[in-house]
Amino acid sequence: MSWLRRRRDSRARKLRPFDPAIWQPIRTGLPLIAALDDADAERLGQRAWQLVHAKRWTAGEGAEFDLGAQLAIAAQACLLTLGWNNDDAQAAFANVNDIVLLADAFHRRVEEMDDAGVMHEYDDERAGETSWRGPVVLAIPEVAESGDFTGYNVVIHEFAHKLDLGNSQDVDGFPPLASASDVTAQEWHRVFTAVWDDLQTHLERGEETPIDDYAATHPGECFAVCCELFFTAPDQLIGVYPELYDLLRRYFGQDVLGRLERCHPAKIDHR
Repeated sequence: MSWLRRRRDSRARKLRPFDPAIWQPIRTGLPLIAALDDADAERLGQRAWQLVHAKRWTAGEGAEFDLGAQLAIAAQACLLTLGWNNDDAQAAFANVNDIVLLADAFHRRVEEMDDAGVMHEYDDERAGETSWRGPVVLAIPEVAESGDFTGYNVVIHEFAHKLDLGNSQDVDGFPPLASASDVTAQEWHRVFTAVWDDLQTHLERGEETPIDDYAATHPGECFAVCCELFFTAPDQLIGVYPELYDLLRRYFGQDVLGRLERCHPAKIDHR
């Protein structure tokens, strides 16, 4: 890709010993990470450190990053697998080879066919993207807006797609289930189908959707958007789709709502 320049190949580097001095500002500065207890934060830091050194990191023209920025991104990605054992966590991102950081949002030419069979072409501005065997591409300004409890996180969104691609060449909203999870495939399909149908019903009625309507564009996007909400706005997710929150709580092995309530009790509506 001509618009990229190679910054470094992290996989060619020997894994440096974990550096608490680099991790500490991330541990305390990112609200999603600051909400963790010390044991979880320590485990997350170690996993993020390993992810940084296991993948290739590439900077686009005009983009700059350092080890701290890499570690902050890796920490948010690894937050998805924090509740899993080491084997499941390592396997989750085996399909991630490259992480590309761009200086700004980027555009893609998109072709889509509507229900009437008419093909539409348009330019789509994107904060991130990924594909089967493709890199995880992230726009640095959008990464800077991630990391808190506001319901938006481009890192979690794109790495959720990589989870989804763990058993398919296309995102379909049904990732591999972690070995320790008690969630069944039948339950997964039932709960997500109910959410999908509810979103479509709202759109057909011309009503505002309970969550970002981007979730209604594709089952894979529904999963990624719901992952964003689960980790960054669990109070919103459980308020509109409590069964889905419980499903993701069991799938990820994490009670993010409880974590949020401990750290930001004023954010939770106790009515």
